[in-house]
Amino acid sequence: MQTRPGERCFIRVSAAETNGAYSVVEIVSSPGDGTPMHVHQNEDEHILVMEGTARIACGDKTFDAAAGTTVTLTKNVPHAWGNPSNSPLRMVVTCTPGGVEEVLRLIALERDIDMRAHSEKFGVRPVGPMLHLVGEV
Repeated sequence: MQTRPGERCFIRVSAAETNGAYSVVEIVSSPGDGTPMHVHQNEDEHILVMEGTARIACGDKTFDAAAGTTVTLTKNVPHAWGNPSNSPLRMVVTCTPGGVEEVLRLIALERDIDMRAHSEKFGVRPVGPMLHLVGEV
């Protein structure tokens, strides 16, 4: 599913398959793509960088995570990720508990999405701009 220009998401394991315990999403991100700073109220995200390098902001720290690196982004802590390189970024993201992956289906299907309503429903609140990605890794 294309969730925005430069990002494709594949729901590999949905919360429905795990009785809500977790979900697994594969994300393929083009160079320069990234998310705005946001906070998850319900779940922790566990990222495994499979290919490329992810620039991660978590709280007041920003760092690069190369292929093979795992990162945990805990709920209620502002965070973002982006692809600062000239190559695709591929990550596998496990959310515990699951459920937030359903917003990806909605985003992919809707043209005029009401992000405020989805933010409230899924407990993901934007808190800042997209992560600064200038500079090649």
